[in-house]
Amino acid sequence: MAKHRPDVALKCKGKANVSRAKRCSAELVEVVLTSAVRKALDRLRPPGHDRAMLIYKIFRQEEWEMLCQKGQTRGAPVDLADGYIHFSTAEQAPETAAKHFAREEDLMLLAIETDDLGDALKWEPSRGGALFPHLYGLLQLEAVIWALPLSLENGVHQFPEQMV
Repeated sequence: MAKHRPDVALKCKGKANVSRAKRCSAELVEVVLTSAVRKALDRLRPPGHDRAMLIYKIFRQEEWEMLCQKGQTRGAPVDLADGYIHFSTAEQAPETAAKHFAREEDLMLLAIETDDLGDALKWEPSRGGALFPHLYGLLQLEAVIWALPLSLENGVHQFPEQMV
């Protein structure tokens, strides 16, 4: 099994099926490392390309665990109601957290590279006319570059340095 690397990925904390959670953790770390190796070998990508192309999804812990267990998801209840999975850019994510997840704990922040989602990803106007990424299809676990807990300090979600 791959070693836990908090700077890269967080293992799935499946409470109902511990053995599945361990497999999920190993699969996620393997996916992250494979993606990192692929990017490191691609010398045509300009510096900062990875940060510029990442989009983010905030999941509640149980939604994250379900993705780990099933390997794919149609998203959270709001995503199911709207017919697509909501994502945010690095700039939009803090406002998304404040508006839709105010003071909620046990959240997970997932990073996904837009290139890996293909034509199912659409950029559409939303809050204030800003373009937001929406996925019209399933989110596959393999598409998750990294997943980290979104901590809450003094009522404000703290986003990781990787997003800057």
